[in-house]
Amino acid sequence: MRSLLIIGFVWPEPKSSAAGGRMMSLISLFQEQGFQVIFASPAQDSDFMIDLDKYNVEKKSILLNSETFDTYIKTINPEIVLFDRFMIEEQFGWRVAENCPDALRILDTEDLHCLRLSRQKAFKENRKFKEEDLLEEEAAKREIASILRCDLTLMISSYEIELLTRLFKIDQSLLHYLPLIIEDNAIVPLETLAPFKDRTDFIFIGNFLHEPNWNTVQYLKETIWPLIKSKLPDARLNIYGAYPTQKVLQLNDPKTGFLIKGRAEDANIVVQNSRVVLAPIRFGAGIKGKLMEAMLNGTPSITTYIGAESMHDDLPWNGFITDNPETFAEQAVALYSNETAWSKAQLKGTTLLKERYTKNIFKNDFENTVDQLLANIKQHRTNNFMGQLLQHHSLKSTKYMAKWIEEKNKH
Repeated sequence: MRSLLIIGFVWPEPKSSAAGGRMMSLISLFQEQGFQVIFASPAQDSDFMIDLDKYNVEKKSILLNSETFDTYIKTINPEIVLFDRFMIEEQFGWRVAENCPDALRILDTEDLHCLRLSRQKAFKENRKFKEEDLLEEEAAKREIASILRCDLTLMISSYEIELLTRLFKIDQSLLHYLPLIIEDNAIVPLETLAPFKDRTDFIFIGNFLHEPNWNTVQYLKETIWPLIKSKLPDARLNIYGAYPTQKVLQLNDPKTGFLIKGRAEDANIVVQNSRVVLAPIRFGAGIKGKLMEAMLNGTPSITTYIGAESMHDDLPWNGFITDNPETFAEQAVALYSNETAWSKAQLKGTTLLKERYTKNIFKNDFENTVDQLLANIKQHRTNNFMGQLLQHHSLKSTKYMAKWIEEKNKH
C-alpha cells in the first residue's frame, strides 16, 4: 500500500485549535487517495491529543537529533513525507532527503509564520506593518528556505501565495492552495440550529497558546467590551479557549459581564448557543478557524480586515468587517439587537462555506497535483534550482549541528 509519513510539530488536537482540525483534514484527503498514514512526532503526548488509532493512523514517537530516525524512515520507505511547519522540515528534511531521496517532500505551513511574526512585531512597535518588513525578518529567511527545499508547500491563504510569488519570487509550481476545508455534509440546515430568540451572549473562542488570540482578548477587555457594554448593560461576553494561563484567568470580571470560561467541552455547542462572535484580531496570518466555526454554527461574526483576510473573496461577510473600535462596537450592538440583520448575516455564512470551503471544491485538484508530482519528481526538482542549491549548502549547518548534538547525547 502507498504510504505517507507525517512528521508533526505536535500531536493533533482538533478540539484545541484550527491547526489540529487542519491536520485531520489532510489525513482524510490522503487516506481517500489510498495512502496508509503514519503520524510521527517528537512532541510529548498531551491530554487532549486525538486517538489516531480510531482514524486508522499509525502513531510513532520519534527523537530529535537521533540517527534512530534514519533507520526508521529507511525501514518504512514512505512515498510521501509531509512536514508540519517549517521548523519540522529544518529538523528532519535533510534526514529524509538523505535516507529516502525519492520520497515526495511536502510542507504544510498552517499560516505563513514570518508574516504573523512581522505583523506582531510592527504592532508591538506601534507602527504600520509593511511587506518589506518581511525581508528583514529572520523567520522569513528560514521559512522561505524551507519552502524552496520542499517539492510542494500547502498554503491556506490566497494572499500569502500572492505574497510569496511577488515578494519572494517563489515559483507557482512549488505552491498549492488548500484552505481549511470542511466535509461536504458538515453544513447543517440553519432551521435545525437555535434561532435568534433562543441565543444569548457574545463569544470569543481561541487557543491561548496563540499570541494573536491572547492579544485579541486584551483588546476586547480594554477597548471593545466597555463600548458594547455601555449600549447593552445586560450583555455578557464569554471567552473560551484551550490552555488559558493565569494572566488570562485574571481578566475574569463578572461585574462587567466579561467571563473567562477556559476550554470548551464542545466548541460547536457554545458557539451555536451564542448570538454573535467577536474577533477583533489585530495581527496574525493564515485564515481563521474560529470564523469558519462561527459560520458552521450559524453565528454571525464581527472581525477586522486581518481577521477576514483571504476568507471571503468578493462574497459578503457573515456580519461585519472593520478596524475601527467604535464602529466595531456599534455593529456588534446592531447585530445583537436586530433579528432581521442577524438572519441575513447568518445566511451569508452558509453561502461562504458552500462556495469556498467544502472538500469537493479542492479534492480532485489536490489529488491530481500530488499524482503529477510523484510521476515527474525528477524533472520538478531539476526545474527548482534554488531548492537544489539550498539542499546542497544551507542544510549542512542544520545537519552538522544535529550530528554534533547526536554525538554529545551519546556521552
